[in-house]
Amino acid sequence: MKFSRYKLIILFLFGFLLVIYLYFSYLLPKPKIKNLEPQIVEISKGDNIFKIAKKLKGKGVIRSELVFIFEAIRTGAYHKIKAGEYAFYPYQNLKEILTFLIEGKVYLRKVTIPEGSTIWQIAEILENNKICKKEQFLFLAEDSEIAKSFGLPGPTLEGYLYPDTYFFHKDTPPQIIIQKMVKNFWEHWEKYKNIAEKKGKSLKLIITLASIVEKEAFDSKEKPIIAGVYWNRLKKGMPLQADPTINYALKDFRKLTYKDYYSVKSPYNTYLNDGLPPTPICNPGEESIKAVLFPAKVPYLYFVAKGDGTHYFSKTYKEHLKAISAIRLEKKDKEKENL
Repeated sequence: MKFSRYKLIILFLFGFLLVIYLYFSYLLPKPKIKNLEPQIVEISKGDNIFKIAKKLKGKGVIRSELVFIFEAIRTGAYHKIKAGEYAFYPYQNLKEILTFLIEGKVYLRKVTIPEGSTIWQIAEILENNKICKKEQFLFLAEDSEIAKSFGLPGPTLEGYLYPDTYFFHKDTPPQIIIQKMVKNFWEHWEKYKNIAEKKGKSLKLIITLASIVEKEAFDSKEKPIIAGVYWNRLKKGMPLQADPTINYALKDFRKLTYKDYYSVKSPYNTYLNDGLPPTPICNPGEESIKAVLFPAKVPYLYFVAKGDGTHYFSKTYKEHLKAISAIRLEKKDKEKENL
């Protein structure tokens, strides 16, 4: 009888110690594995602690749902967990995981806005990365009052949303995105503000011309030359005849046809209208802004694309026509070689 009682006590103690051992082992992180990708877990509003535990276990972030639930209740974390998208490594311990959840250390998505992106293209990039809905972003980006509130010449934010790499969490309010991008623009413009004022050039003029240079130049070395050509044309009262301005009017940056030059009735058509378009036609990068402020002193009034990302530059219209003929001839020769 005594032996059986002792046996039961020993078994009970062994079981108790085993439970304690397992419990504390579940609090520890998994062995660290190098180059392991984080697991993305989305906690939705209204998720209870049981659902959260199931999501974390399903992604391999925690070892035990029961231990996670017990710790969340014991520490009072269960009613402080914030909704959002989180990135967890399987080697994080339970305390770190709960800290992330109650402090709302949500996963930030990396999103790159290329130089020369329009507000519509930026809206597409943001929606594709699940940062915000494009309609919500455009509603604010095209609002003249919003532009005015940021001290911008407007009527939209086109030209003033600085192209860069940003980090936003999923479903970021568009006003926060815009605020961050415009702030970035102003910080970069601060370097050139006094230079523009000394030259007697307005912010809108510089950014509008820089946006055209951005869309025209594929080779950064040519940006100051192209800027110089446009300044020359403006000084002589010649129309800019910049193809990208028509593309902007069409909201389509395809190859233009001869008909497009004269059939697109828009203030953005710089073949039919003298001077600059009403607004920038994209959001230019710093190189293009700098090129407009420090253009190359060139005698050129014309340029035409060679087809390899560079251009032929000409002083006269006659030279320009010769350059076009030379490019067409080169194209035909290449086509014959490929036959």
